[in-house]
Amino acid sequence: MISFTNILFILFYIKSMEPFLEFIIILLITGAVVGFSTGLLGVGGGFLMVPIQFFLLQATGISPDMAIRIAFGTSLAVILPTAISGSYRHYCNKCVLLKPAIYMGITGFSGGFIGGYIASITPVNILTFIFSILLFFVAYQILKYQKAPGGKTKNLNPYHLLVWGFLAGVSSGLLGIGGGVILVPVMLIVLGFSMLEAVGTSTVVILLTSVGGILSYIYQGLNIPNLPPYSAGYVNLLQFLLLSIFSIPLAYLGSYYAHKIPEKQLRYLFAVILIFIALKLSGLFELIGIPL
Repeated sequence: MISFTNILFILFYIKSMEPFLEFIIILLITGAVVGFSTGLLGVGGGFLMVPIQFFLLQATGISPDMAIRIAFGTSLAVILPTAISGSYRHYCNKCVLLKPAIYMGITGFSGGFIGGYIASITPVNILTFIFSILLFFVAYQILKYQKAPGGKTKNLNPYHLLVWGFLAGVSSGLLGIGGGVILVPVMLIVLGFSMLEAVGTSTVVILLTSVGGILSYIYQGLNIPNLPPYSAGYVNLLQFLLLSIFSIPLAYLGSYYAHKIPEKQLRYLFAVILIFIALKLSGLFELIGIPL
């Protein structure tokens, strides 16, 4: 089986191709990995799409401030159809708690719009710093989590669900991540969901949180000069197409395998992926001389 590290190696070391062809292949592979991870882990895949698009856009001459906003906006646009694909199978497998998903999705939509606005006026170095710290924190919480003997009573208080949905929405719009990196650990640790229930319900919630963020990034990016071709505000339609081609069918496949992997291993995989991306975004690999 190809490891996550090997996939990233392929993404960043395809050096023998023409730049545009390399750009296309990297986005196609990224979309495939994002789709599978969305179905498998319920995290939206923005944690992978954002840094890869950010680095690629800078390589084409886009300024860092513009590149990060396009990466966030386009990431959310891809998350929407991808999450629909993954959530359908989770729903068929009875791993979606629909009522809590609706509560969290309602406030998540408004939170996503607000987060997108905040991102449009915040410097790029602050955004990448927030993103990497958030991923480290979430990974730590996942790794130290211990399932209570006999299970844990679910907290389905509507007010709590609305608050957590709003916070997930803000993080979604602010960081282009769909909100799953917040929702899954919150549902697992705070709300008492099982890992599969958290993954399945998260894929439904991020449908609504991503919509709010998408609309915000399109609106905030209107009339901005020097955007790349085929852009609708801060959403680039070419990148959206390339990322979505494989992400949608593979989200369905990922949700299938989520039911085949033991819950503990699923949590560890979730945490390891978050740590790797956080290290990359924080610049620690470059600092210690590892050219990832």
